[in-house]
Amino acid sequence: MSEASALPLWADVYLAWMATQRRAAALTLENYRRDLLRLAALADGRPPQELEASDIRRFVARLHGEGLSGRSIARLLSAWRGFYRWLIRNRDARHNPVEGLRAPKSPSMLPKVLSPDQAMALLDAQAESLLEVRDRAMFELFYSSGLRLAELSGLDIDSGSRNGWVDFAEGMVTVHGKRDRMRTVPVGEPALVALKAWLQARTSFPDAGERALFITRNGRRMSAGAVRGRLTRWARQSGLGLHVHPHMFRHSFASHLLQSSGDLRAVQELLGHASIRSTQVYTHLDFQHLAKVYDAAHPRARNK
Repeated sequence: MSEASALPLWADVYLAWMATQRRAAALTLENYRRDLLRLAALADGRPPQELEASDIRRFVARLHGEGLSGRSIARLLSAWRGFYRWLIRNRDARHNPVEGLRAPKSPSMLPKVLSPDQAMALLDAQAESLLEVRDRAMFELFYSSGLRLAELSGLDIDSGSRNGWVDFAEGMVTVHGKRDRMRTVPVGEPALVALKAWLQARTSFPDAGERALFITRNGRRMSAGAVRGRLTRWARQSGLGLHVHPHMFRHSFASHLLQSSGDLRAVQELLGHASIRSTQVYTHLDFQHLAKVYDAAHPRARNK
């Protein structure tokens, strides 16, 4: 299904409100923009106020038939639902046609994680250039503190920054997370060492007045896409034979902590999850780990 690249005026106004009133992160705005583009394409020129629940159900059926997963459709419906709530409050829309609609169920997919040995192999690789010194600091911080991609790329070098910063004296990182929440997470010693090495190397980069902690060779803030690209390159050079993405570090951080501590509430706090239900997926990963230990060690294990 092709989608127009230009947003309708109603979507532009909503995104501007999200940016100024809700202080939505850049990545969130990018996702909402894509979701509203899809709604506009499906509506085929009809104003959103004219759409009925039957139209939205037809859109969902079409997307599902084109292969979009239930999880992706659920995210779309959530974005559309929030948009219509704004329309009702601010543009006199009569009703919310998305309210009460649910996405088709998808098979439960557990997040992919690195094993502790794989994480060590990835992070113990030596940096051979200034850019790799930066990369190693980014990846150490991902794994050490379980940060989201937007949280890491948003960090500044200034203590007390609204975007987030690293406190080397306390060994903590404060980040600007989802729903405009700030949270503070411990940073491990290897990550602190890597970050100090990067700050020293950072002085060799062009000074464009950028306050971002992680910058490009041209002195600009690292974009989410740039971070993903560098991680793909780093993983390929490490010889792991795996595709590693930034969120895999976050999943690994949570899974490894839970395996060692069993403290689900603590992991929830460290991840910044508003609901413990979001954290409970890692209990399934932990059970998988225990099941493998049982199969390998118990003399009467069924999988022997």
